[in-house]
Amino acid sequence: MTQPTDIRRARIRPRLLDLFCCAGGAATGYARAGFEVHGVDIAPRPNYPFAFARADALEHVTALIASGEIRRYAIVHASPPCQHGCALTVGTNASRGWGRAHTQLIPALRELLDATGVPYVIEQPGGRAPVRRDLSLCGEMFGLGVLRHRWFELGGWTAVQPAHRPHRGRVRGWRHGEFHDGPYVAAYGSGGGKATVPEMQDAMGIDWTEVREELTEAIPPAYTQWLGAAFLSSRMEVAA
Repeated sequence: MTQPTDIRRARIRPRLLDLFCCAGGAATGYARAGFEVHGVDIAPRPNYPFAFARADALEHVTALIASGEIRRYAIVHASPPCQHGCALTVGTNASRGWGRAHTQLIPALRELLDATGVPYVIEQPGGRAPVRRDLSLCGEMFGLGVLRHRWFELGGWTAVQPAHRPHRGRVRGWRHGEFHDGPYVAAYGSGGGKATVPEMQDAMGIDWTEVREELTEAIPPAYTQWLGAAFLSSRMEVAA
């Protein structure tokens, strides 16, 4: 017979620390997977739908390590600024040095996350981002209206790479003076046939923010719902 203490224990949601959280695209997916999410961002994020602390992410983690409070978390997710060398920033302008003036946080972040002893995920776009490419996810894998390829470095745990589905066509928009139609919208920037705010919301499954900047930086929640479920499954296998 199930005892009351067993019921209470079963209802406990593992905690996830969401660094550089922006408006909560990643957080929402993890919450749907079963996590209690705590977000951290250096900018105010009034649209973030979960517990939030405004702080420098690296300083916040350093303080959590010093206090021992980091052990409250089952996993840490980090989406540090990607502008340094990312494909969308550099584009065809690499020869001009564009995309290199931004601070690269990933090496210091990885060292700090390794020091926590807590499993983690570091997310970045494709291109030149210096993350270990343990997993790659794409909107077509989840039937979304964006492609939005993202790399994920997994620290302290592993997951099996899902099969990449062939794209159904092009991303809609202007390329080199020619307009191309297609089943996916360009959820970044503005002009040039880029998606409207409602189109981005619909394409990524995000309805709690109408701020263009937040939408252009967001991870579709479907990605992290899959990641969160994979992590919980891996912990169950270890426990068994």
